[in-house]
Amino acid sequence: MTPSPAIVLVRPQLGENIGKAARAMLNFGLTEMRLVAPRDGWPNPAAGPAASGADQVLASARVFDSVAEAVADCTHVYATTVRKRGVTKPVVTPEAAARAIHADAGRSAILFGPERSGLETDDVALARTIVTVPINPEFGSLNLAQAVILIAYEWSKHVALAQPPAVEHDPPAPQGDLDGMIAQLDDMLVDAGYFFPPDRAATTRRMLRTLLTKPQWNAQEVRTLRGVLSALNRPRRRE
Repeated sequence: MTPSPAIVLVRPQLGENIGKAARAMLNFGLTEMRLVAPRDGWPNPAAGPAASGADQVLASARVFDSVAEAVADCTHVYATTVRKRGVTKPVVTPEAAARAIHADAGRSAILFGPERSGLETDDVALARTIVTVPINPEFGSLNLAQAVILIAYEWSKHVALAQPPAVEHDPPAPQGDLDGMIAQLDDMLVDAGYFFPPDRAATTRRMLRTLLTKPQWNAQEVRTLRGVLSALNRPRRRE
């Protein structure tokens, strides 16, 4: 059975909103909450009353310093945003994302940004897919709990219908392994003087990450490419 997705709140600002998000999660059977650098620290006394009984979600919530750490064990990462970003990613509706999560053999993570500003471009760059809610273009304001409940509801509709994949595939690579491959390539490119001029380095790195996160790399593919990179990085033997 496909594991339920982790709900990742990135730099949430108010304890009340964390509690309301927990309530929205438990309404539709989701229990794994991950918090990235909550502004007011954790635990937060304001979260409990707002959760209205979803205490198990808050009690098991895990805190991380960065988005990369929070999603390192996940095979697919979705970023929720209602705004266009300077990152080229597949864009799907919550319903399509829910179907994909149930079809994926690994654990998925769904990122939600801070209440005031939403996810930053670098947060979105870590994801493999963007989830966008069709919403009134004249008023595109959703609060955190509303965004969570839309995704959780779509996921819950497919719980009884979830089926194992018809064809056995290698499991998708965890996000941590994929990040390790990208970091290995980055180190080699630095040594080769690839990032020039320096003021374009950040843009070039983001473009490479986008390129390397578009496919759904499985674990064997990541190991194979990292082996290729290691071979290229070794001094050549003299005949």
